[in-house]
Amino acid sequence: MKQNTSGMRCRRFPLGGLWTNGYLFSDPEGVSFFVDPGGDMGEVLEHLKCQELTLKAVLLTHGHLDHISGVESFVPLVGDEVYIAPEDASNLEHPSKEMQRYLGVECRGIKAFKTVAEGGVLSIGGFSVKVLATPGHTPGSVCYLISLGEESVLASGDTLFTQSVGRTDLPGGNTPQLMESLRKLAKLPGRLVVLPGHGPDTTIEAERMLNPFWPQDLT
Repeated sequence: MKQNTSGMRCRRFPLGGLWTNGYLFSDPEGVSFFVDPGGDMGEVLEHLKCQELTLKAVLLTHGHLDHISGVESFVPLVGDEVYIAPEDASNLEHPSKEMQRYLGVECRGIKAFKTVAEGGVLSIGGFSVKVLATPGHTPGSVCYLISLGEESVLASGDTLFTQSVGRTDLPGGNTPQLMESLRKLAKLPGRLVVLPGHGPDTTIEAERMLNPFWPQDLT
């Protein structure tokens, strides 16, 4: 997926064994950030070099290994400008050995990063990125409302997919919390484009109409 509306550029990279969606956002000046580096970052690093983009930050929607396993590759570029909710920070510091074996990857984790919380706003180049706490899939799941000028998109991680939601049967999952998180997302504009952690793009309105997991009192 590529977007170039009102100066916002977004490129999706399918990453790792679970085809996690990693998203590279860039403003007209080439200032960039990456959401969910869940695999080998070689292609992304080459793209940054070829396009002469300046990576300023890495944003993590949650701490599962398929969304963080490539983060170490970006540390030389961004230093400690890696953002995650505190509830999932231990996953970033000490990535699951079991998941490393399952996915066939090695991830040592990182110690230097920053945390985000509900309502926080990050300024990266021309972007304004608002943090929406959306626990349920994990205790520290967040969505990022990413705006540049009049254009906005939502990076939803594994909270909301096209006609589905993140599973809650893994450690830390909580179905009632996820339903409350969907109620929060339902207040966003229906036309808002949603960029999920796996699968194709969608919109808030499409999910309101078609998602079988959408809370019934919100349909």
